[in-house]
Amino acid sequence: MTPPVVEMEGVSKSYGPVHALRDATLTIARGELLSIVGPSGSGKSTLLNVMGTLARSDTGTTRIDGHDVADLSDGELSALRARAIGFVFQQFHLAGGVPAVENVADGLLYGGTRRAERVRLAERAMRRVGLGHRLAHRPHELSGGEKQRVAIARAVLGDPPLLLADEPTGALDSRSGAMVMDVLHELNAAGTAVVIITHDHGIAGSLPRAVQIKDGRIEHDTRAEVGA
Repeated sequence: MTPPVVEMEGVSKSYGPVHALRDATLTIARGELLSIVGPSGSGKSTLLNVMGTLARSDTGTTRIDGHDVADLSDGELSALRARAIGFVFQQFHLAGGVPAVENVADGLLYGGTRRAERVRLAERAMRRVGLGHRLAHRPHELSGGEKQRVAIARAVLGDPPLLLADEPTGALDSRSGAMVMDVLHELNAAGTAVVIITHDHGIAGSLPRAVQIKDGRIEHDTRAEVGA
């Protein structure tokens, strides 16, 4: 039986006296689409960091793609992250003066993939997010929504089973934001589990599942309402 892409059991994380995450238990099946929603300071970013293996929890168990992260060395953790998780942030983190396709291809720069293959995969990823006509454009020649789609293409370059999107529409106007959400829905329809971290209850309410977090605790999970 294929394991869930994310399993967190009793996970807590503190930074000094601040309890950023308290006894969080969360399971995300492969191919799910959901939001993690809460106000600023609620623990969303800490949950993202633990789920994305960017931070280790103080207590509890976290399994990503079937692997208990506590059993992995830093090198093994980096390899798991590179293979299994894609990240999209509110800021695009694109290199200025570099064509969009090269920005995407750089997502595999340290994986040992030859440049020609990196570019081929990058072109495919950009077509996947509707930017096949923007391959040679540099970031300053792209709209905000197009920049975010370039960032998404880079995140899914290696076809990870899990995509973590942290406020992906936060820096965009409503029209560009809607286009980015359409892309995320399409990626999910193709089989990628997509987790959208947001403070926007409108976005959260439009998704099949919403996990609400406050003061470091998961307060409500709509998945439980349908007995999934």
